[in-house]
Amino acid sequence: MIIRKEIKDDNELYLYFNGKLIYKRWLNLGYGKVFDTHAYGKYTDYSITDFDLNETPEMIHVKARLTLVPTEQGGRKNGIVSGYRPNHVFEYQSNGQFKYAYMGDIQFDQTECIKPGETKEVLVRFLSRQPIDEYMDIGRKWWIHEGPNKIGEAEIIGIEFPKSE
Repeated sequence: MIIRKEIKDDNELYLYFNGKLIYKRWLNLGYGKVFDTHAYGKYTDYSITDFDLNETPEMIHVKARLTLVPTEQGGRKNGIVSGYRPNHVFEYQSNGQFKYAYMGDIQFDQTECIKPGETKEVLVRFLSRQPIDEYMDIGRKWWIHEGPNKIGEAEIIGIEFPKSE
């Protein structure tokens, strides 16, 4: 896997994945365009658009108690809103790297935003085609990441597996 970054004309950022243009950002205008919506993340085997498909894949719904790390302790500066899609990490390797990061989005209704340092009950929807079943136990804790930065911790308080047809 080769990722290459290039800045042209001091204004345009190009990001290539295995030689293919996947993203362009106009630096002076502040917006960008994704050319390959199936580009894969560094720590996952699934596309960044798996949640945006017309036919949404089956999901595992997890009720969780989520605590965001306070800003002073390295957490986010701003809160998160419903629909937020961080990396979910259940295990680390001995060198501190993720063993695997799972895709899931965080949903909540009670409040508009969860701020750093707060704890709230949320619904986390995981794609069921990920190898995540082994971690689905009441009381299991996992970590919420933005790239390499740990920004929260969650604990499973309820689980609903997809129904087979």
